[in-house]
Amino acid sequence: MLKILAVDDEPSILQPLAGVLRGEGYEVATATDGAAAVAALANQSFDVIITDVRMQKLDGFAVFRRARAELPNTQVILMTAYATVPDAVTAMKEGAADYLTKPFDISALLTRLENIAKEVELTRQLATHKPDPAESTSKLIGRSPAFMRMLERIEKFADTNASVLITGESGTGKEMVARLLHERSRRSKHPFVAVNCGAFPETLIDAELFGHERGAFTGAVSRREGRFKAADKGTLFLDEVPELQLGSQSKLLRVLQERAFEPLGTNTTISVDVRVISATHRNLKEMISEAKFREDLFYRLNTVEIAVPPLRDRGGDLLLLVDHFLKHFQVGTSVPTISGAALARLSDYPFPGNVRELQHAIEHAVVLASGKQIEVEHLPVEIVAEPATETGGKVRTLPEVMKTFERAYLKRAVQETKGKRGAAASLLGISRKNLWEKLRGYGFSDAELDGDSKSALPRI
Repeated sequence: MLKILAVDDEPSILQPLAGVLRGEGYEVATATDGAAAVAALANQSFDVIITDVRMQKLDGFAVFRRARAELPNTQVILMTAYATVPDAVTAMKEGAADYLTKPFDISALLTRLENIAKEVELTRQLATHKPDPAESTSKLIGRSPAFMRMLERIEKFADTNASVLITGESGTGKEMVARLLHERSRRSKHPFVAVNCGAFPETLIDAELFGHERGAFTGAVSRREGRFKAADKGTLFLDEVPELQLGSQSKLLRVLQERAFEPLGTNTTISVDVRVISATHRNLKEMISEAKFREDLFYRLNTVEIAVPPLRDRGGDLLLLVDHFLKHFQVGTSVPTISGAALARLSDYPFPGNVRELQHAIEHAVVLASGKQIEVEHLPVEIVAEPATETGGKVRTLPEVMKTFERAYLKRAVQETKGKRGAAASLLGISRKNLWEKLRGYGFSDAELDGDSKSALPRI
């Protein structure tokens, strides 16, 4: 749980606040003025400081700035009965976690602390992650139960000749699984040949798989060896195999049965020793019932099935992957860092695009952060704006879509007027005050609007 320092010169506020926080399970120390708070900071570290602003000796802003200078990872929540907009803007620009006006709803504070606790835990987990040496060779990163069950099946069936059907959503890493199966097999010294079955039109896929003689069809200006021949004694990976038309499915079935084929334009039979691994994100049994996929081919391809779990079902693997991608996209010798808030936003997002989408998100954030710490505003807009869902397949409501659109439109207006809020308000046909309220409501930072990463709220 969080270690919290509560600071207030009014005992009637300090003691009840500390009692509530202790009742929630937090470890709480108290200080009755700013000087006592600074003294406490010299002796121990805290995850969160909750401090009143107006106090004798040292005010809350002085405590806040001292904490920011000496304990940059400590989150500070400021409280005051005399809230002003300039003070709030100053506090948030300087990095305060929140700015509360007395009297405040204690449930709002507890919710904010829950979020901070999550951010702190994620940051600690990322900092203590020790890479597994095996990760560098397989490129498959994970330790969750679902991931480990998949690895067990890979190890069990890797060194066999059984055909394997790899199933899973787009972006889960099905080709990496196929490559690991090949690397762990006795065929590893021979070729691994990958074919995207959806990348070729029906008129060319047969030539791609089985090869052709010169003049076999229009455009065949020279003889070409097919992918089956190229994979002899090795592994042929057929990605998105349902994209094959029924005619090509029949030819593939024959090769799997006879281990031989005839290149286009010739009667010569070529025998091959190839292990076939295929993959799909579609439901092949449904396609069979719709007469879109051959049932006999399904059983030939599916001697063993390995299901790759979606990222949302892989528990703490997201942090391991974030660490891996941060190192992958590092600039020079400096590995990018990421804030707890950004980690929390990533962990709340369902990632319908799975590991591939996470990789893109980290690359996007590293570029936008320009060598500085990755914050929430550096993440792709769909991650920043999209509410968390448990299924990842939720249809967004009209208000949610409209909010996403409005946020993007406000950002565009401010950027097109080069950060001039008055001009942006005129362009949008709203008042300057209304524009400021909307920008604040959407949580825009100056970094996002103007490229100044030090600010956390829009200027007025």
